[in-house]
Amino acid sequence: MGFLSKLKEKFTKREEKISKEENISQEEFAKQEESLEIYDKGLSKTRHNFSSKLLELTKRHNKIDESYFEELEEILIYADIGVNTVMKFLEKLRKRVKEEKITNPIELKEIIVDELFIIYVGGALLSTTLKRSETSPTVYLFVGVNGVGKTTTIAKIAAKEKKAGRRVLLIAGDTFRAGATEQLKEWADRLNVEFYGKEEGMDPSSVIYEGLEKALTDKVDTVLIDTAGRLQNKVNLMNELAKMNRVITKLINDAPHETLLVIDATTGQNGISQAKAFKEITNLTGLVLTKLDSTAKGGVVLAIKEELNLPVKLIGLGETENDLQEFDIEKYIYSLFKDFMEE
Repeated sequence: MGFLSKLKEKFTKREEKISKEENISQEEFAKQEESLEIYDKGLSKTRHNFSSKLLELTKRHNKIDESYFEELEEILIYADIGVNTVMKFLEKLRKRVKEEKITNPIELKEIIVDELFIIYVGGALLSTTLKRSETSPTVYLFVGVNGVGKTTTIAKIAAKEKKAGRRVLLIAGDTFRAGATEQLKEWADRLNVEFYGKEEGMDPSSVIYEGLEKALTDKVDTVLIDTAGRLQNKVNLMNELAKMNRVITKLINDAPHETLLVIDATTGQNGISQAKAFKEITNLTGLVLTKLDSTAKGGVVLAIKEELNLPVKLIGLGETENDLQEFDIEKYIYSLFKDFMEE
């Protein structure tokens, strides 16, 4: 039985299996079901585009030949899986076809999904859980270019943290972009969480230092720090981020606990280029992929793992705070390919 068949069995027989074997509460079960529905809805554009093309390819070819592989390559690249990732994937697929003497494209359906899953997992499945501090405020530093949904992502995480009963502080470390501080303060007011910021043009590291002093004094649980994303001047940004990290560590020696790069899924390979640039200048611990529901090219998740070896920790699958989900490779693969296996 292939990986997708196992997932289908797992997710379509969840209620019976969970009630008999996993012994979890109805509330937890409802949360898991809601999460699966969010994945299903959020990845519908990619699934309908990607799966339908794979199905058409399977129906159009009665044998596996070079023409089949060429069309498969086009489909995978269009889904934004990335040229390098696609080339490695096709090499593995050709090898399996040859070694296992596979001639019928229908027999390849499960293998395609299996190999794409293996590409993501690689040697080990990277942790997608956000780290938390047990002894001090948990500090999350957010980086990314303007327009990717960084401030909205911070607000969604703040809402989740508050709902979990934690005291939250937002720090406006982007003191260069006009209106950035005011925008973050508006979110803080709307969510009724604490805020620290200064006027535009102030040294961002000094703002962060004073904000963290406030967090320590007020016994805040979670600190979310916005930063500038002026990637066009990498040297200045690198120096700025290095200074921020020194300031943060001076006050809380094991912080920041996460440095999260926010990228817009609709920008596809351009987002990966941004990620490579940020990875060069700061110690990223994970990515937040926003607007995945707005693109038919959701295969970019697979390219990110292959190109960067960084975990996608959160994905944005809609407008509400619940639509910002912890990344789950099983839910992702199932939601992306379930239609592909039904015919």
